[in-house]
Amino acid sequence: MPNRPILEALNDLPAAQAAQLHQQLDTLELDIAHRATAQVGARELLTKLRSRGDRIGILTRNSKPNAQATLAACGLAEFFPTESILSRHCCPPKPSPDGIWQLLSGWSASPDRSVMVGDYVFDLEAGRRAGSATVYLDPTGEFPWQGLADLPITTLAEITAML
Repeated sequence: MPNRPILEALNDLPAAQAAQLHQQLDTLELDIAHRATAQVGARELLTKLRSRGDRIGILTRNSKPNAQATLAACGLAEFFPTESILSRHCCPPKPSPDGIWQLLSGWSASPDRSVMVGDYVFDLEAGRRAGSATVYLDPTGEFPWQGLADLPITTLAEITAML
């Protein structure tokens, strides 16, 4: 079905066909991960958050090995302990809020004192559903899902400047 999210489309296929396509998806995502580059200002923001004692995590619709490969390619793996990286295999994928709640529970933190930063509608929907503040990163400045964001930004430096 056109314009349907890939994970949801795969879940509707017969198990054998879905398993083969999931394997192909994992391979494709991992190839892309190895070529990833960090957003401008990512290291500075993560360094600032860590210096403040803030907890940070990754919630991705990709696999955990993909997220780890992406972080390694970007030179940011040091900021994210393994237990703070949740994938589609750890919890229902975004836009479900379950992954956010799982991270917050592990940190003994509450949604009203958390922020979900994302660049896609599923990130913002998950943050809203979890009760977190939402920051929408769109380097183009177009913000098609601005209605779901508490704060629209075009660079991560905007967050760093607010801290």
